[in-house]
Amino acid sequence: MLEVDELLEQNVLMIPINTSGYFITGSDTDVGKTYITCEIIRQLQQFNFTLETRKPAESGCKLGEFGEMVPADGLKLQAANQHREDIDRITPLKFKAALAPHRAARLEDRQLSVNQLLNACSRDNCNSTLIVEGAGGFFSPIADDGLNADLATLLQLPTVIVINDKIGAVNQALLTVQAIENSGLAIAAIILNQVEKKTTLNMNNLEDLQSRCRHPVFCCDNQKALPLIFKTLY
Repeated sequence: MLEVDELLEQNVLMIPINTSGYFITGSDTDVGKTYITCEIIRQLQQFNFTLETRKPAESGCKLGEFGEMVPADGLKLQAANQHREDIDRITPLKFKAALAPHRAARLEDRQLSVNQLLNACSRDNCNSTLIVEGAGGFFSPIADDGLNADLATLLQLPTVIVINDKIGAVNQALLTVQAIENSGLAIAAIILNQVEKKTTLNMNNLEDLQSRCRHPVFCCDNQKALPLIFKTLY
């Protein structure tokens, strides 16, 4: 365990906790948003917050034993929050096809609106810290009438951007930062997630981003625990 002085020194590089919650978005699909969302949930639990987790729409669901849709990502959020919530509360809108949610919904003759997603993200306890994971990138379509950006704007939660830590990450990160800033939303942190073990020698996206970005940047090694990103409460 780190001593108090060491923790306080680290706090300079960490972010204050927003008790309202966070919207987790990505620069693209398959950047490990669910993995990082689970890591953030586990970190916030250390501070004894009451958490509510939402992945309001999930496509690519498998069929369960009784023919029900099984949302793999939603189940991971449920487990990270120690099974405190029913899966239908975490992910109420489930679709079979592995497409953008609105496309998957159409194949089932269903409609999907931003308002439905917003309602799915409502809190059961107004004092809870709400963690919402989007679908795909910030400008990815998530409903017939909107993008992830539209849902994030309605929620008004600070965003955490997840980027696949590979060649091209700096460009993707800066484009996503610009998009979110232009939407008038706060950016809490950028997390470079090493989806695959590094194979490119001498690449250092963390250093390159920190020198070009005013937002806190963190790095999560492949399948490792995310280093603590939140300031310790004293």
